[in-house]
Amino acid sequence: MLDLITCMKSFVRTVEMGSFSAVAREMQTTQPTISKQIAALEEYLDVQLLVRSTRTMNLTDEGMRFYEHCQLVLEALSEAESSVGKRQKPSGTLRVNCLAAFGQVQLLPCLKRFLDRYPDIKVELNMSEQFTDLVGEGIDLAIRIGGAANPNLISQPIGISRFVTVASVKYLEEFGEPQVPTDLLQHNCIVYTPQSTGNEWPFRGLTVIVKGNLQVNNSIAHREAILSDIGIGTAPMWVYINEIERQSVKVILEDYEREPLPIHAVYRRGRFKPAKIKCFIDFLIEEFSDKLS
Repeated sequence: MLDLITCMKSFVRTVEMGSFSAVAREMQTTQPTISKQIAALEEYLDVQLLVRSTRTMNLTDEGMRFYEHCQLVLEALSEAESSVGKRQKPSGTLRVNCLAAFGQVQLLPCLKRFLDRYPDIKVELNMSEQFTDLVGEGIDLAIRIGGAANPNLISQPIGISRFVTVASVKYLEEFGEPQVPTDLLQHNCIVYTPQSTGNEWPFRGLTVIVKGNLQVNNSIAHREAILSDIGIGTAPMWVYINEIERQSVKVILEDYEREPLPIHAVYRRGRFKPAKIKCFIDFLIEEFSDKLS
């Protein structure tokens, strides 16, 4: 007899991980077992869900629709299990995505409190420089700074991100402090390429096209470049908050600071919000609503 729930779980994780072998390792079974479960689903539904080749695995249109329905069913099952009996506490794997610098500077230092509070939850933290496709990457929740609203996602504000211009105190002592944005033309500016503005830095009332001898595609690398006295950069204030408090990094050009952007926790729109997502959002609000305001 077909174990439909188990097959659905295997199908969902196969879509999210893109590999039978990876799912087999996660579920502590064999690759042929996962393959047979997917084949059994396709036979049961009388439709092809996945197009397989030696190197790729892609969803068919029917597979995408079934995947979305499977998510709702499994989320509802998880919610039901979490609400009764021995599984009253939130549990399971929580897959979180955030900007690399946010993960390093803000989230990881406080994450132990969440893990201690909810010992039955395992967090898989995915740090990147671009907005991640939650469905395609199998992400439960993402922490995003700014960005356009997405009708397929539910968004919960958790803080505000000031965008500031910064430099190390050592750099400013050696090369002087800019007093107006156009003074940046005389300085070495570090360009962060994933930022949509690139070398066009927006300020209140004007935009300055900066130049410099270093550009980076990673927020952690950008942070290290500033701390290494290489030049001036623009970034969310929370990236440098500890160094600003220690007075090794200074915020400059504050009178020309651009409008802040909201920080949101976003998750896929569905009928149910799993307990693990709800408790993590509550934790983020508790940690950051005052700190990042």
